Amino acid sequence: EVQLVESGGGLVQAGGSLRLSCAASGFTFDDYAIGWFRQAPGKEREGVSCISTGDGSTYYTDSVKGRFTISSDNAKNTVYLQMNSLKPEDTAVYYCAAIPVISQSYGDYEEMMRAQNVGFWGQGTQVTVSS
Repeated sequence: EVQLVESGGGLVQAGGSLRLSCAASGFTFDDYAIGWFRQAPGKEREGVSCISTGDGSTYYTDSVKGRFTISSDNAKNTVYLQMNSLKPEDTAVYYCAAIPVISQSYGDYEEMMRAQNVGFWGQGTQVTVSS
């Protein structure tokens, strides 16, 4: 059974930090890039960050560059998203996602980080940043 289990969300004041975790099981970890998407009320789901579990290359959307850091522990099949200097506009449900990279090819990370390319989704974890 494929599972992506997120943890680490919560309520934090602006300027604070949170670390999200995504534990993956039930599929070949190296065959997928693991990313984080978020969806705020009334908005579309957007790609936030992604890591290639094979070579460790990373992607960040412009609004989180310099504040968020993605990393992976391949021995534990777990990906982390360290979020610092949080802002109220970071408030959203954050979803872990597995994107196939062996069976599919993409032009770049911008093209890859689209919801329709996701193979598996986690259940989501709420992040709320108060002002």
